[in-house]
Amino acid sequence: MFKHTHFSLINTLVTSFTQALCTALFLSTAQSPGIQLQTFTSICSHIQGNNTTKQQRDAPVPATFQQPSLLCSDMSLYSFGLEPLSCHAWNKDRTQIAVSPNNNVVNIYEKKDKEWIKIHELTEHSGRITGVDWAPESNRIVTCASDRNAYVWTLKDAVWKPTLVLVRINRAATCVKWSPLENKFALGSGARIISVCYFEEENDWWLSKHIKKLIRSTVLSLAWHPNNILLAVGSADLHCRVFSAYIKDIEDKPGPTAWGAKMPFGEVLLEHKDCGGWVHSISFSCSGDQLAWVAHNSSIAVADATQGKEVTQLTTDHLPLLSVLYVSPTEIVAAGHNCCPYQYSYKGVGALEFVKKLDIPKQSVRGSLSAMQHFRNLDKKALDEDSTDLTTLHQNSITQLCVVSGESAKVERYSSVGLDGAMVLWDFKH
Repeated sequence: MFKHTHFSLINTLVTSFTQALCTALFLSTAQSPGIQLQTFTSICSHIQGNNTTKQQRDAPVPATFQQPSLLCSDMSLYSFGLEPLSCHAWNKDRTQIAVSPNNNVVNIYEKKDKEWIKIHELTEHSGRITGVDWAPESNRIVTCASDRNAYVWTLKDAVWKPTLVLVRINRAATCVKWSPLENKFALGSGARIISVCYFEEENDWWLSKHIKKLIRSTVLSLAWHPNNILLAVGSADLHCRVFSAYIKDIEDKPGPTAWGAKMPFGEVLLEHKDCGGWVHSISFSCSGDQLAWVAHNSSIAVADATQGKEVTQLTTDHLPLLSVLYVSPTEIVAAGHNCCPYQYSYKGVGALEFVKKLDIPKQSVRGSLSAMQHFRNLDKKALDEDSTDLTTLHQNSITQLCVVSGESAKVERYSSVGLDGAMVLWDFKH
């Protein structure tokens, strides 16, 4: 009896030690899958009592852990690792994508067959990347970061070369957007300043002009009007504004719009003073006559320039939305902390309505719970049961939406990235 108890105690201690060693090994190698994950897999198999052969142990890691992908009728999911994705941007033909895994690096991936292969790293920043945008026609990338800098990247001889921009800010840069004609870009910051940057050919450098008027807190979101002149701004002072970003040195005098006729640089054409929360994202309609934004109080709102700039606001019962996108003259897609996109419709003043949830998987995408997935859940979510996974494709907050294909008046496909390290392609059915 004592002998049997003695051996049971030893077996329990050995198993506990092996499990702790296995967990530590996974945590230390989670950032570099490759061969180390094979070692982890074989240890897990040993814990489960599987008698694996050497050939089985040396087999490649399953594709679901190298490059997990999910294919449904109107959506596709790709994982770029365990790190959150804070922002992303596409090249012109959508064969390459630039993403930042919430650090000071921008990774550029190229699609080959059904996988995304990393082909470049943009490493000039010393702080966390907060914004990236890819100009489709000029093929230039602009990045900004918490290091208070912005760079314009140009591809020369298969290498991306950075050019420092004189943004003249003393706080972190927070967001950046190319203008429609790609002759300038806007950069928001924690300095309560918007830097409108343009290239001065005479001195061969990027200069900036500042919009400071009325802004009382950090600039969180930017959106350009289709006329390349007006700039919509959302900020942490609970305000949404539209400014003129006309730079007479590089462009012709603009004509009148529904938002106003006089457009000297920095002119305020709209100021909505109480959005109810931080304005996380903002988007013009294809005509530029409507402006939608989402705020931290779980609301979505639309200002209509054709109706005297009247604002229609809808407070939802969802968690706060972080990104908004016009996909047609009347339809809007927004997503955020609820981990899935929602469709809204604006038909006129007072007619802003919720339409439907856009993430409805037709079949379960989760397999049986392996030992590796068991420890992965423990590491990422402090959970050890597969049934606790969300029913949405994204398993954490969606940080950004971006148009993939279709005209601005009829977007056919858009993408989302999230804190779960995943990128999802969504087809929008009009």
